[in-house]
Amino acid sequence: MIRTLLVVVTLIVATTAFVNPSLKAPTKVCAPTSTALNLRVMINGMPGPMATAVAEACLRKGLTLAPYGLTGPDIKPQAVKVLDPDTGKFQYVDLINDREGLGKTKLAEMRAEKDDIVAIDYTHPSAVNENAQWYKREGLPFVMGTTGGDRDQLMNDVDGMNAVIAPNMGKQIVAMQRALENLERDFPSAFCGYKLSVTESHQKTKADTSGTAKAVIESINGLTKPGSSFDVETETKLIRDDEESIAFGVPPEHINGHAHHTYTLTSPDSTVTFQLQHNVNGRRVYAEGSADAVKFLFSKVIEGGEPKIYNMIDVLESGSMEDVIV
Repeated sequence: MIRTLLVVVTLIVATTAFVNPSLKAPTKVCAPTSTALNLRVMINGMPGPMATAVAEACLRKGLTLAPYGLTGPDIKPQAVKVLDPDTGKFQYVDLINDREGLGKTKLAEMRAEKDDIVAIDYTHPSAVNENAQWYKREGLPFVMGTTGGDRDQLMNDVDGMNAVIAPNMGKQIVAMQRALENLERDFPSAFCGYKLSVTESHQKTKADTSGTAKAVIESINGLTKPGSSFDVETETKLIRDDEESIAFGVPPEHINGHAHHTYTLTSPDSTVTFQLQHNVNGRRVYAEGSADAVKFLFSKVIEGGEPKIYNMIDVLESGSMEDVIV
């Protein structure tokens, strides 16, 4: 009789929290230290859910929002209330759909008041390159959380600027990716001949394969060579159906915003199985990382020196994370 060894390594990131009112201990949140009182964070992309979640995270981490933000051309200019449900902090932000007008008037007004401004971009893939060019013209440091667009052009256009650009702003997920890269580097072909299968579930509005899945698969492919490889575009199972996602383990309340990934490695004789999961419910993990990226970027701006394009690994390696009471 052949026995199968099953090893499961699970990283589950749930962005909802249960709060017991009887507990009196303060909540601790890991975040970089704020370095200046006059920093204003311009959130571009509201009232979209990701941009709104980032705005709430900024308030939660003690940052002040700029009173104006860029919105899409099809969105009516309006004032929105940003409320962080954890702390009760709130601010009003006027949304403006005229990029150039925003720069000439409101951005100029804020700078006249000696505000330091850093932008966070969670707009639309079709706006990535034009927005980045605008940030460059305005000399506006920015965190680019929006995926898509021409990424090569993006990096070329903003050369010589201070920015954080990353396909995934979730710090814990990025740390996991780096760990896999290190494993591939230190133990190449440790899983030689193992067969990989991948299933990933996202909300049905996401049509393409996750960028995180692509990066993880690239590292795993390095561990299975020679003798095995996995084609991310043709072999990844994409779940974009609500009922199938729920059957896969997605809580119904997060069906419109989640990322559940399972990677399974099976030995050539099928007697050993390794499994890696990272399950994200909601958007909070990305929002928290985006707010931390702003603090990191602003610290680099005030340090001076040559402007540079950073990524989330730079944020993680900065050593600026600390416990703060909320």
